[in-house]
Amino acid sequence: MNEPGRDWPQRLLRWYRAHARELPWREERTPYRTWVSEVMLQQTKVEAARAYYTNWLEKFPTPQAVAAADESEVLHAWQGLGYYSRARNLQRAMREVAADYDGEIPADETALRALPGVGPYMAGAILSLAFNQPVPAVDGNVLRVISRLYGRADDIMKAKARREVTALVAKIMPQDEPGAFNEALMDLGATVCIPKVPRCEACPLRADCVAYKAGRTRELPVRIVRTKQQLRYVAVAVWERDGTYLLRKRPARGLLASMWEFPSGEGETAAAARADLTAKWAPELGEACWERRHVFSHRIWEMRACYATALRPPEKEEVGMFTADELLKLPLAGPHARLAAALLRKEYIE
Repeated sequence: MNEPGRDWPQRLLRWYRAHARELPWREERTPYRTWVSEVMLQQTKVEAARAYYTNWLEKFPTPQAVAAADESEVLHAWQGLGYYSRARNLQRAMREVAADYDGEIPADETALRALPGVGPYMAGAILSLAFNQPVPAVDGNVLRVISRLYGRADDIMKAKARREVTALVAKIMPQDEPGAFNEALMDLGATVCIPKVPRCEACPLRADCVAYKAGRTRELPVRIVRTKQQLRYVAVAVWERDGTYLLRKRPARGLLASMWEFPSGEGETAAAARADLTAKWAPELGEACWERRHVFSHRIWEMRACYATALRPPEKEEVGMFTADELLKLPLAGPHARLAAALLRKEYIE
């Protein structure tokens, strides 16, 4: 199999110097800021993460600030980004950094990997971007670029393929500019070597790209996803009295752990969801006042909310009555935050 010429890393770096994206986390590269941005960018698009990153640093400018905050403050700042385990792991890690490293993020890979939420990619990103250490940071963009550039036809969703690509990147990485090289690969994958229909005419590596020369850019990389999203129906009760709303706190583990939400029931059909809600909360429900489809990575919720004229909370549930101002400060489970916003704006309400 043909391979790219040995000088492609330098050509990529020249391209990066001319075309690097202007991103807020690149303005001041510190280990903490790099960590925050990389956690946010997991499962979140760049444009969506920008405002969250800026707001986060205003609330939590240092690892110590995150460590000292209540979990509810952290989750509220994260609200809307989803995958809340990322925020919890970030706070857990910052608490260990504050306790064990005097608030200074360690520059050692073994120490970093021992902290909550830090895998090979996160460690590579922090070490290369903030400490300028020659450690690969292989994400989906890098996997796609390398797969096309070298004409790799193995499934990039498999651990073996990721390990081999990581080893390849480590081998060809310029030792004097590891951070810039990692970011160049990411930027090329995000802006040029994009999924489905890459912009090959703008690619600085086109002349060496095995997939391009073979006419296989739309075939590669091979990415086999076997997970099927599960469709679930969710019935929600809106109980309002004198301008306050009843919410319950979700369990400390599982989906949307420890987030607040309106009382709800779940089932395989709308009727089953309503029956589950009725069995748990014994509500008397009126007509639907709000409907929404909410898509998670492995699950889809078809939600329907109704005003309740009567409601009896189960004994073991943690519940509370909250004013409109308090609703805006609570860490609300993603779709329930949208319901709260609709209620406060009097939208969709009959």
